[in-house]
Amino acid sequence: MWKQFLSKFPRKSSKAEANSDSLSSSHSIGDGASLCNTIQRTSSGNIASSKSASSVKRMSSSIFPSSFVAGIEPLLSFKDVSNAEKSNLFISKLNLCCVIFEFSDLNKDTAEKDIKHQTLVDLVEYVHSGPPRFTEPMIAASCKMFAFNLFRVFPPNCRSNKGTGENEEDEPMFDPAWSHLQIVYDLLLQFIVSASLDAKVAKKYVDHSFILNLLDLFDSEDPRERECLKTVLHRVYGKFMVHRPFIRKTASNVFFRFIFETQRHNGIAELLEVFGSVISGFALPLKEEHKIFLWRALIPLHKPKTVGIYLQQLTYCMTQFIEKEPKLASTVILRLLKYWPVTNSQKEVMFLGEIEEILESINVTEFQKCMVPLFQRIGYCLNSSHFQVAERALFLWNNDHIMGLVSQNRHVLVPLIIPSLERNARSHWNKAVHNITFNVSKMLLDMDEELVLSCKRKFEEEEGKQPAVEEKRTMTWEQLEKAASTFHPVTGRTAVLVTPFSAPIVATLT
Repeated sequence: MWKQFLSKFPRKSSKAEANSDSLSSSHSIGDGASLCNTIQRTSSGNIASSKSASSVKRMSSSIFPSSFVAGIEPLLSFKDVSNAEKSNLFISKLNLCCVIFEFSDLNKDTAEKDIKHQTLVDLVEYVHSGPPRFTEPMIAASCKMFAFNLFRVFPPNCRSNKGTGENEEDEPMFDPAWSHLQIVYDLLLQFIVSASLDAKVAKKYVDHSFILNLLDLFDSEDPRERECLKTVLHRVYGKFMVHRPFIRKTASNVFFRFIFETQRHNGIAELLEVFGSVISGFALPLKEEHKIFLWRALIPLHKPKTVGIYLQQLTYCMTQFIEKEPKLASTVILRLLKYWPVTNSQKEVMFLGEIEEILESINVTEFQKCMVPLFQRIGYCLNSSHFQVAERALFLWNNDHIMGLVSQNRHVLVPLIIPSLERNARSHWNKAVHNITFNVSKMLLDMDEELVLSCKRKFEEEEGKQPAVEEKRTMTWEQLEKAASTFHPVTGRTAVLVTPFSAPIVATLT
């Protein structure tokens, strides 16, 4: 395998081979020509195996710093060493992979990048094969390599949200180093899920600092990296029970910073997807800590204008909480009404969709606690001049469960809805809204004709009184304007003292 890999490189002259013997361990990493020379020297068919091994070691020493290749030669295959030496070879390969290359120039250090790529593949295959046990030095070297390759500071995001909607993402940006990062993430995942890893030993290295850096990577602009991180974080949460409270707390802080400070983060949807699985595993009854996470983190996530990007995952988390503890449903709806987007029609359509999903899992008792303010808001949505909002509100009556809840509480809810339906039928500009309004009115008539007709008569009576109410309001304003015109403005150095039981006392200051 090693010879096949080396034979891909072009042969150099003997003079070049002689010159390459003088390379020292401090040679620069970017010397691609010397790499090809030394690889050719080690791939010669006339050299004995012991001499070949020493030659390979000199080669890697000339390319990579000596601190990374100390110990057993890292370019050997795991098949070529004894079982006793495999752990040392594993650590040596990990140390070699700690060297980081620049990928902005694809033609730079290509040979060295290929060697690192192949070494990473060897490590993944070894971990996947299931070694007997990861020793503490192996765990420490693994976490060191993961930190060197993965944990990095992202450049500032200067792109603006102008021109994008609430549920639209920016064009994704792909990391040029993904050819290496992908294998490192694969190795990290295989390492975490491996039965050979003892969580009690590994928790010293997969510590709070490691997890904090891992969560910071969720702000990567590369969607491929966020997808890998989602799987890795879920596995870490399952493997290291001792770190679960810290992961929940740190993720909450990410949400808080996003909601109240930056309103800009690339990985909110992926984090919520992880927490959807976490919430489904919560034990009953729910701890107070979990309820606080719902009230302080999840519900306020409806506030940012980019909620459409992660609304699907957020709604799933909300419904998971309600399925765990149905008593939370009414409180969730009432708190959502506080964040209702009055002037944003696009978000209003999203909120109506989420309300429908929550109502599908609510029971009658909890529904009665929130039905009046909820249907008052739905009534306002029915009369929205934005036809999509009005249509989405009318579509709620196509849900059999919601219709059942309305039927059981029709004496309270029908009087709230009929005025909105009548206004739509009389004055809404959109023909489709007219047609759906007619269908909903017919459904309510079939439910309780007498109640609907009574509500319509009451609405017509109130509409008949409306001109008199408007006239009275106009007269009141005219009287106020007339009374205000008789007062002279207070000018100069004049102090005005107003007491609750007397007229204002004016005193001129001298």
